[in-house]
Amino acid sequence: MQMNTPSRSARSTRKTMRLTTRGRLALVAAGAAGAGTAAALLLLIPAGQEAPPRPTSLVIPAGWRATQVYEAVDKTLDLPAGTTQQSLAQAELDLPNDAEGNPEGYLYPATYPLGDQPTPEKLLAAMVDTANRKFLGAPIAAGAQRNALNVYQAVTIASIVQAEAATKDDMGRVARVIFNRLARGMPLQMNSTINYATGRTGLKPTVEDTRIDSPYNSYQRMGLPPTPIDNPGEDAMRAATNPTPGDWLYFVTVKPGDTRFTADQAEHERNVAEAERNRRSASPRVTATTG
Repeated sequence: MQMNTPSRSARSTRKTMRLTTRGRLALVAAGAAGAGTAAALLLLIPAGQEAPPRPTSLVIPAGWRATQVYEAVDKTLDLPAGTTQQSLAQAELDLPNDAEGNPEGYLYPATYPLGDQPTPEKLLAAMVDTANRKFLGAPIAAGAQRNALNVYQAVTIASIVQAEAATKDDMGRVARVIFNRLARGMPLQMNSTINYATGRTGLKPTVEDTRIDSPYNSYQRMGLPPTPIDNPGEDAMRAATNPTPGDWLYFVTVKPGDTRFTADQAEHERNVAEAERNRRSASPRVTATTG
């Protein structure tokens, strides 16, 4: 398979986080924070009302991007916007070498207790440590090796599956489409990677979007994107390491609950046309996902 990420075994050497050019590539810039130590925000409570209880945990849903995680940590800890993202430079995160300092894909979706003195660094480290426990043990590491992948490549595939699959049942088939297209030297043509490059979510890219100069443009670039595009959950990881058998090369969600997979381009084009008719005549919008 032709991929943009280097081929390493699932047991590749690990190191603490360092920011590099590619590591910063997917980190969307936040607004500049005030200089000095950030003070906690004061909440104005009307007379006679008690202050709301402080949160005791942080919930990270499957499929959130790193930028969403940073924003959630800032809000949960009452920190100025951008504080958590800025803390990456001081956080000692046990990321794989392939990540080159970018934690996207390794901020594992789960519920994290805040503890007595929570900090962004502690929460991010807990997420990465949880991801390592999940990804480096059986069956994920073994599944990645069985499919001639290293773990980081498997996480990247899982992140696309997480973003593209309409249902849990579709995840294994979406993963198989990715594997089949890679094996045939076809571009992935996944809308989710374009949306990651443009910072959008859930929208069908325009023709102009598919021509943008970005390593995440899977319409123009061969192989996998350079990093994961979100933080996948257990179901997507399982699909990426154990894809459903099939010869599919295309899929499109024709209407909610009806995603069609095929190996025939002409049939796919008919499915896309039907999806477009449904999109024009009804809401919510139905999005084609591969070309």
